[in-house]
Amino acid sequence: MPRLALYSLVVCVLSVAAAVVSFVEGSLLGIVWILLAGVSSNMTWYYVRKAKVDKEAAAASASV
Repeated sequence: MPRLALYSLVVCVLSVAAAVVSFVEGSLLGIVWILLAGVSSNMTWYYVRKAKVDKEAAAASASV
């Protein structure tokens, strides 16, 4: 897993945990944490897919 994907996955997990704590305490600030979790989740998928495509492209160019 690429380093940026791993970092964004950690941010996603931590922001979900922060959202749960925030909602349990009765704060609406959890909405911001949920939005951050969504953005970081999308970043994780983007970097994972990008690494996969780059790896396939490198394998294709090496076999030519």
